[in-house]
Amino acid sequence: MQIESHINQKLSLPDGLVVDRPWLQRKGFTRSSIDYFIRSGKLQSVGRGAYRRSGPPLKWQHFVYSLQEQGYPIHVGGRSALDLQGFAHYLPLGGIQTIDLYGISKLPTWLQEVQITPHFKVGGTAAFSHLPEQALTTQPFGHWDWLLHFSTPELALFELLAQVRDEADFSLLDKYFESSPTLRPDLLNALLQTCGSIKAKRLFLWFATRHHHPWYSSLAIDGVNLGSGKRMIIAGGVLDKTYQITVPRRMIEDQDAPDFF
Repeated sequence: MQIESHINQKLSLPDGLVVDRPWLQRKGFTRSSIDYFIRSGKLQSVGRGAYRRSGPPLKWQHFVYSLQEQGYPIHVGGRSALDLQGFAHYLPLGGIQTIDLYGISKLPTWLQEVQITPHFKVGGTAAFSHLPEQALTTQPFGHWDWLLHFSTPELALFELLAQVRDEADFSLLDKYFESSPTLRPDLLNALLQTCGSIKAKRLFLWFATRHHHPWYSSLAIDGVNLGSGKRMIIAGGVLDKTYQITVPRRMIEDQDAPDFF
């Protein structure tokens, strides 16, 4: 009884927090005590090697915060960050379907086994080797006011721009830029300086020129590395001569003498 009482006293996980064995061991739990918690039902398996206290169904926010607590440098970014911060023109029936996670190249094995909607997708890490100050923000969640890391709208746009592949991506970003008249020029300039994706930077400037929001005049383009040569982003698209990228023909306003790839 004394051993069981001691174990009960040590187990103090907040409701909804998902942890793995290494996390528990870092907190001082022995392998035998972890096995005891599992056998006694005090810990419930969520996926291979991941556990929670028994409780109500988990939401996607529980998993994101749990990953943060386990040391993963993740944040909700890209389209998910924009939609969840009010930039969506419309949401699909049933709400957000995918949560895009940035900062890691692969989801932990146990999270891949979790059956939850919306599902998680790795968004990528290549565009930035490090993020400027203020590129991330937080949103509180749940009874404990857990702070979830999100891309700011400025960063989320760059994350999406780095992944443009087709005309549908152009159309989506065009709507997001249309909804972005209040972006912060200081942060945009910092992102232009630190972003490692030539494609993302050229596309950003192309969309910025197209929409010409108030922050456009405060962009400091001198010194931004835009690479050299032409970049084919859309096969069969029109070459924008200023930024040397191909864009959808229908989105070019001046088509008097376009060049084609």
